[in-house]
Amino acid sequence: MDHQILQLILTAACVVVLAYFFACAEIHIEGDAGWAINLPTWRIEEHWLLDIFWGGRAMTGYHAWVFPFIAIFFHFPLLFMAQWSLQLEARVLASIMLFWITEDFLWFILNPAFGWKRFHQDHVSWHKNWVCGAPVEYWIFGIFAAALFWYSWR
Repeated sequence: MDHQILQLILTAACVVVLAYFFACAEIHIEGDAGWAINLPTWRIEEHWLLDIFWGGRAMTGYHAWVFPFIAIFFHFPLLFMAQWSLQLEARVLASIMLFWITEDFLWFILNPAFGWKRFHQDHVSWHKNWVCGAPVEYWIFGIFAAALFWYSWR
C-alpha cells in the first residue's frame, strides 16, 4: 500500500476515534438538549454574523471554549514538532472538519434521546438547513475537508 494512502487512512481513523470519544463525553454533558441548550452558559441567540459563520445557531460560552480547544488540540503536533507548511496546515484543517462532522453525527446516533430515527430536521432545531438527509454543514465541510486532504498529500 502506498505510504500516503496508509497515512490518510490512519489519520482519518484517528480523527474518527477522537470524534467518538468527544461525542460520548458531550452526550454526558448535554444529555438530550443539544447545542448547550440547558447548560449554565451565556448565549447570543441572534446576530447577523451567526447566520454567516454559525449556520444561524446560537453562540454559547460552551462553544466559545470548545471550538478553539479542538483547533489547538489538532495543531499541537505541529507545534510540538516545530514544523509547519501549507500542506500540514491543510491536513490539520481537514482533520478538524472531519472531526466536527463525525462528532456531531455520532452525538445524534449514540445519544439515547435521539438515535438514527430522530436524526432529522424535524427533531433537531439547531441545524436549520438540511440537504439529502443531513445538515448542510456536513456536505460543505465534507467537500472542503476532502479538498484539503487531497492538497495536503499532493
